[in-house]
Amino acid sequence: MSRVDQERNMHRSSNVYRQKQSRIVLNKYVGGFGQQGMDFFTRYNSSVLCSVKGRRWMELSMEEQRAYVMRLLDALEVTDRDKRLKVARAILYLAQGVFDECDTETDVLYWSRHNVFLLYDMGIFTALLELLSMEIDNNQACSSAVRKPAISLADSTELRVLLSIMYLMVETIRVEMEGDSPERKAAREAFKTELGSPLYNGEPFALLLFTMVTKFCSMNAPHFPMKKVLLLLWKTILFTLGGFEELQEMKVRMRELLNLPPLPEDSIKVVRNMRAASPPASAMELIEQQQQQKRGRRSRRPLVKQDSLDTYNERDPFKNDDARDEEDDPEDVDSGIEGEVDPLDRDVIIQPPPPPPPLRPPTERVSFPKGLPWAPKVREKDIEHFLETSRNKFIGFTLGNDIDTLVGLPRPIHESVKTLKQHKYVSIAEVQIKREEELQQCPMTMGEEEVEETPAEILYLGMLPSLSQYVIALLKLLLAAAPTSKAKTDSINILADVLPEEMPITVLQSMKLGIDVNRHKEIIVKAISALLLLLLKHFKLNHIYQFEYVAQHLVFANCIPLILKFFNQNIMSYISAKNSICALDYPHCVVHEMPELTAESLEAGDSNQFCWRNLFSCINLLRILNKITKWKHSRTMMLVVFKSAPILKRALKVKQAMMQLYVLKLLKIQTKYLGRQWRKSNMKTMSAIYQKVRHRLNDDWAYGNDIDARPWDFQAEECALRECIEKFNTRRYDKNQNTEFTPVDNCLQSVLGQRVDLPEDFHYSYEMWLEREVFSQPIQWEGLLQAQ
Repeated sequence: MSRVDQERNMHRSSNVYRQKQSRIVLNKYVGGFGQQGMDFFTRYNSSVLCSVKGRRWMELSMEEQRAYVMRLLDALEVTDRDKRLKVARAILYLAQGVFDECDTETDVLYWSRHNVFLLYDMGIFTALLELLSMEIDNNQACSSAVRKPAISLADSTELRVLLSIMYLMVETIRVEMEGDSPERKAAREAFKTELGSPLYNGEPFALLLFTMVTKFCSMNAPHFPMKKVLLLLWKTILFTLGGFEELQEMKVRMRELLNLPPLPEDSIKVVRNMRAASPPASAMELIEQQQQQKRGRRSRRPLVKQDSLDTYNERDPFKNDDARDEEDDPEDVDSGIEGEVDPLDRDVIIQPPPPPPPLRPPTERVSFPKGLPWAPKVREKDIEHFLETSRNKFIGFTLGNDIDTLVGLPRPIHESVKTLKQHKYVSIAEVQIKREEELQQCPMTMGEEEVEETPAEILYLGMLPSLSQYVIALLKLLLAAAPTSKAKTDSINILADVLPEEMPITVLQSMKLGIDVNRHKEIIVKAISALLLLLLKHFKLNHIYQFEYVAQHLVFANCIPLILKFFNQNIMSYISAKNSICALDYPHCVVHEMPELTAESLEAGDSNQFCWRNLFSCINLLRILNKITKWKHSRTMMLVVFKSAPILKRALKVKQAMMQLYVLKLLKIQTKYLGRQWRKSNMKTMSAIYQKVRHRLNDDWAYGNDIDARPWDFQAEECALRECIEKFNTRRYDKNQNTEFTPVDNCLQSVLGQRVDLPEDFHYSYEMWLEREVFSQPIQWEGLLQAQ
């Protein structure tokens, strides 16, 4: 044996020993996509890959790599289940970046990306999809899982391997890198089109995953790994429909097509530039501060006041701060969550933002904004309402929907109308509603509507027959994964793909399993919240009634109290939860030496001060709540009835600008119903609403004049909306509808001459039917003539 071969074998044996030790210590615990599962550490496949003609995978040429992948693709079609699983594990090892041959994390990520594009080019995804369909339709596995008293990881091994490969392919191809070649860019666009088109059994790939979710929630397949299914579903929707930046570009293009004025600002940039504000102090905190002053702690004022929310996070160093802030960092008195979350494009855990610079001298410490962050908006119906009120007051009659005639009105009203028109905003939804009304009123004149086959339209068309089942299934999973849910109330077992066959017997194993279970639930909440928000935003842009249909199903499925229940906890503890072990994150754990894990190190957690995954989930849930309650009086009253104000106010303690913005939006829409005393005792919150939330020029949110007398008829409002939605769905998607415009055949001879398909058994019982239904029934001809 040559010296080179000896060194290669020594290197390979050391790697094998290192990976074996990592696998023993990890106890099937790994970072990245999922910390559970032997499918991420299938070591015996690496020896198969590394021994292609005695060379490593990295040493093979592109043609040799393609030939090997082709052999794996052929081997996926064997009938032996164990052999198929072994080949699938080999493909998974390739998709993970042949980590046994890599020395750094960068190498693992590079080869993972290289191999994923190679696998897609060779048609691996289509083959995996066929295997996934076979596993979903495997009634024997489903029935055995239903009969089992306890389901563990072993019941979903094949599914987890397949879903892991598909997730790695979708997520890797979805993310665009600067150095991507034109071939990779073309492959990305082709894969995106393929996933969003009805190419898989006549429906998009996302619908297959939705079917898995509903099948799991109906207890017909309790062994499905829901965390992997939901993550793959979320990333598939994100890839095919687009993220928030793509959504903003689509919105700009659609406004141009509809000849609407451009948007007053880019909402994503405005939110990113916002600064977090200091939360209002609770009564307990004020009492604690006063007690600390009495003990002789450093004080600049005899009475502690809550820091104002209107300084945009610029704190006065001469004010007393909370004792905990002083002890942690006396210079950085505004320590907190300052970073922003990229919409749906963040990793599970990101590094905390760098510390802000030290405070400037007192003469320059306060930097007031030049203006409010949002341009005010006015709807056309608001201008109509203003003119109607003014005409009734000064003239004594109204002119309907006329917003141009100002005859007889005083000069100040003219100036007011001019200002309102300057800030008039016509949304895409208003144009779509008006267009739908015209199509309903004049179907013959308007003609057939041309519907563009966008990915969102294709997805909605596929989801429409079972949309309510999908929504209910997602909310069931969200309820089961919520930290406020009790174990006895969980109707479904979401831990089927996290619990091992043998329960832990040591304290260290129990701690690792507890961390993994909590992390498992957090990822499920993250995936569901992001998925629902994506669907709502894309359907709203595609057509407003598609959005309203999904939103109404969410409301009917008790989504509003569910989200409020989620926030009815110690939200700061949830945001700062440390349910991750950095040493076990992928690919760190397969490249570096594995440190010794102890109970103390697990309890200490990582160095991140906050869990961005949980912050991401909270912001998504708040945005969903905003979406389904905006401009809906009955749903806003549900927030009041469920006493959401104190729950939302506690969420303001999280010093993150985006989260605070959506909390303040939810508080703003219900302040007029909370009473004068609440507004009086929460002036800091009212000030924050004024500074951070967009203004409607004639909105009396801070006053609530006689608004409590407005009737609240939830059923009437929802029924009226449901009627509009059903008309829209019937007109656009029910092609076999029998409307009043269907031609009627009045010729008796042609009607009687039509061929009617009758069942086979009808021919045998025809004479009996005649005797029973015709001959034995007396006909009163006189009565029939009198009725005529």
